[in-house]
Amino acid sequence: MRLDKYLCENTNLTRTLAKKAISNGEVTINGTPAKKGSDKITENDEVYFEGTVIDKIGFRYIMLHKPQNMICSTIDEAYPSVLNLLDIVKRERLRIAGRLDVDTTGLVLVSDDGAWLHQIASPNQQCDKCYHVSLAEPLKGEEAKIFGQGLLLRGEEKPTKPAKLETVSSKQVKLTISEGKYHQVKRMFAAVGNRVTALHRASIGAVLLDPELKEGEWRYLTHEEIKALA
Repeated sequence: MRLDKYLCENTNLTRTLAKKAISNGEVTINGTPAKKGSDKITENDEVYFEGTVIDKIGFRYIMLHKPQNMICSTIDEAYPSVLNLLDIVKRERLRIAGRLDVDTTGLVLVSDDGAWLHQIASPNQQCDKCYHVSLAEPLKGEEAKIFGQGLLLRGEEKPTKPAKLETVSSKQVKLTISEGKYHQVKRMFAAVGNRVTALHRASIGAVLLDPELKEGEWRYLTHEEIKALA
């Protein structure tokens, strides 16, 4: 691979800035100052920029604790994108799996591995998502049965897939669903005469939101967490 291309793919340098850095003697290959952007490098070469080794960027897998008033989009719209929370190289390559509404908090997964993201988001995979739900009105007592059987939401032609409802208190529940229809959790409770006042996603599949992460914080997934969703 050309040196200037390698720098552009693995740093925030543009092609112009990469060539300027090389001409200024800021880039070395195996300890020797690089001569030009067209220099060829191999996987065994060590490339340094301003004294820091430039490793090839592989796939990144990230767990993020989404706060309210941010959106799960790759660009800012009416609200800022959660990707603004990630101060990492080549952030524009990243995509989001398991999107959340602007007023919903909790676990969001981010990666630049398209196949891995598809495994999570595809309806055919039936990846469970668990939500902590606060309600405006007390439970009536039949919601667990209704959700377990599946219910038809307004505007839909097919009922929801069976969902698991666990009662925490009269107005607090855990709801696990295996699909991701538009505003699904809110619409499910609206269908039984209630209203969601707060919503928080606690897990996706076997991956739990790290309790050490405060809202707005993130970390890379462990190897075990990545494999659990593969």
